[in-house]
Amino acid sequence: MSSDGNKKQFWKRNAAKVPGSIQHVYGAQHPPFDPLLHANLIKAGNKPPPATPGKPKKATTFQEFESITSDAWDVGDDDDELLAMAAQNLNIEVVMETANKVKKHMRQLEDRLDEGEVTSTEVSFASQSSPYTDGRLVKSHSEAPIGSPKDELRKLSWSGIPRQVRPITWKLLSGYLPANAERRESVLQRKRQEYFGFIQQYYDSRNDEHHQDTYRQIHIDIPRMNPDFLVLEPKVTEIFERILFIWAIRHPASGYVQGINDLVTPFFVVYVFEYIEEEVENFDVSSLQEEALRNIEADSFWCMSKLLDGIQDNYTFAQPGIQRKVKALEELVSRIDESVHRHMQHYEVEYLQFAFRWMNNLLMRELPLRCTIRLWDTYQAEPEGFSHFHLYVCAAFLVRWRKEILEEKDFQGLMILLQNLPTMHWGNEEVSVLLAEAYRLKFAFADAPNHYKR
Repeated sequence: MSSDGNKKQFWKRNAAKVPGSIQHVYGAQHPPFDPLLHANLIKAGNKPPPATPGKPKKATTFQEFESITSDAWDVGDDDDELLAMAAQNLNIEVVMETANKVKKHMRQLEDRLDEGEVTSTEVSFASQSSPYTDGRLVKSHSEAPIGSPKDELRKLSWSGIPRQVRPITWKLLSGYLPANAERRESVLQRKRQEYFGFIQQYYDSRNDEHHQDTYRQIHIDIPRMNPDFLVLEPKVTEIFERILFIWAIRHPASGYVQGINDLVTPFFVVYVFEYIEEEVENFDVSSLQEEALRNIEADSFWCMSKLLDGIQDNYTFAQPGIQRKVKALEELVSRIDESVHRHMQHYEVEYLQFAFRWMNNLLMRELPLRCTIRLWDTYQAEPEGFSHFHLYVCAAFLVRWRKEILEEKDFQGLMILLQNLPTMHWGNEEVSVLLAEAYRLKFAFADAPNHYKR
């Protein structure tokens, strides 16, 4: 047998060991969102007082347990009116241009931020390639009433959110914070206290016989997380262990699954930005005050939980959501670029062998963290961003490497390429182009993956 034949047979015999493949662990659940936006930053002097852990009543029946573990998001009927009030201070610059001008516009925005021209109550959002702008210039919310306040806030976030307002914006987009500004502090205090009540009630059970396997797997996976600079700090490691264990305990239908650990990271890093000005990789997160770390931990838990609520079938037994999405990706690519599809078929590359990770980790292992955060700005603004729009992003991402894919002439070369795509130097420009192409595909091929949505 030839050397190439040996390599090919090796990959076929060891399909589960394809570079970067994810091993199934217990089961898992949940990610949606609820797009809202407000430009007021939480000022350092106005931080809510530290949450005092209160021990919840111990559940003695299933009904009581279900009641304890159900989440109340406090979304009132008056949200639209309140969101209109919240958006009044935003100065909006929404320009419909082609994706190749994104870089220039983002640089201009960064210059304005550096020069102090944009403040927490006066934010100019870069919206060059946003599909929502219809090519018109919108000066302000009050001067240009366009649909409901909720729709307007989605439009503002779609093309990227400035770092200064990203923490509060993500909390609003995820549905963690209510639209009513007067209720936010009390909601934050209550939800943070509730989370640490779960810690007090459940965390000691991590060493119990029926939970120790879950905790052990979490403990093993955290050092493998992306990016790895966070997990080198013991305090951060402990925070991630608590978040993941409590989530798994509260979602027994799925439990913990490898891949969920990565989904905490973007929330954690963004919420650290509330307390620091430098980049996280250059900062010792464990040096933050204890109150700040507690707030970041609780906020990350709740927002990750909301995200997972929208893609729960990705992580339940046999991960049917991922299976369905990978099949939809194959169907979509066959229509978008038949040459790429047939090339992979010719060399017997199965989509599940490389795209499982794309769906399981939401491309976090394929992109730098800065790109993931920018991508999530749009996912949270786009209806069904994590659960549906992600399909079109994956299709655009695959076809983006068309030239490199067609140059590979064997199974092994294709698998190594698809598991190690060269995105290390990607930034906002590349992500914006990717999103623009995904948006185009969403409408051009909207009928392709009908089985993708339940």
